Amino acid sequence: MKVEKLITEQRNPATMKIDQLGTKEMLQLINREDQKVAEAVATQLDIIAQAVDLISQRFNAGGRLIYCGAGTSGRLGVLDAAELVPTFGLEPQQAVGLIAGGKNAMFQAIEGAEDNQKLGVTDLQKINFSAQDTLIALASSGRTPYAIGAVNYCRKIHGKAIAVVCVPDSKLAETADLTIAPVVGPEVVTGSTRLKAGTAQKLVLNMISTGVMIKVGKVYQNLMVDVLPTNEKLVKRAIQIIKATTAKRSEDAKQLLGLAHQQVPVAIVMGKTGLDYQAALDYLRQNNNQIATVIRNQESEN
Repeated sequence: MKVEKLITEQRNPATMKIDQLGTKEMLQLINREDQKVAEAVATQLDIIAQAVDLISQRFNAGGRLIYCGAGTSGRLGVLDAAELVPTFGLEPQQAVGLIAGGKNAMFQAIEGAEDNQKLGVTDLQKINFSAQDTLIALASSGRTPYAIGAVNYCRKIHGKAIAVVCVPDSKLAETADLTIAPVVGPEVVTGSTRLKAGTAQKLVLNMISTGVMIKVGKVYQNLMVDVLPTNEKLVKRAIQIIKATTAKRSEDAKQLLGLAHQQVPVAIVMGKTGLDYQAALDYLRQNNNQIATVIRNQESEN
């Protein structure tokens, strides 16, 4: 499909006179267009759920989550990967963001990088992408050669690929295992896909990565429990999480953290069930690190 035919590149009839509006009217118009984004994402919830389940299973089995894209799409993928590491206590290699043109492309356009399918392949090979890993390929147009090359390579080596696009019937959809396509329509400023398309992709990534982290046990109740207490502030946060979930006093929570070898999920299970360190650790591993499941099972046994 020619670029000018893509829905993301068409002119928006509602914003033809946006340059003639007062500031507040202009912002109201942008806001009305933004409201369409959440509605478009809502149409994709069934597929997003499939993506979360697929990634969770593979992540629990040792697979990594790899993002790739160009321009705004690539930057959003890198951002999601970067934020997962400190937020949920991942090792840096477990979530990796790739952008066409490399790190410099985060801050300035690298001409021609997105048009190179081979570059998508090379970037995956550099990180030793394997059949265990899952690829999220982002391209609002669904036709970016860099992303297409990466998806083709992923499928060739029997990995799993999920495409996040903002157009129907895209090129990426032809090869990806799953395609999430919130169609947000023409942009407020023609072709500026950092706007509605970028917002849609960000919302989808928020859902996918948060859903996966919940499914693999990084969240208990609504708390980020896999915090790594590597400094004083994080130690205090870990103790507060243990207090909030076990109703223990500060000193007892601190002691639990020490007995659990600084592993908050293990400390919570110990505090809630009375299990020792090794038993709590074993039960968590047997139950995909789901704290609620371990506690529920222990309560039913007792």
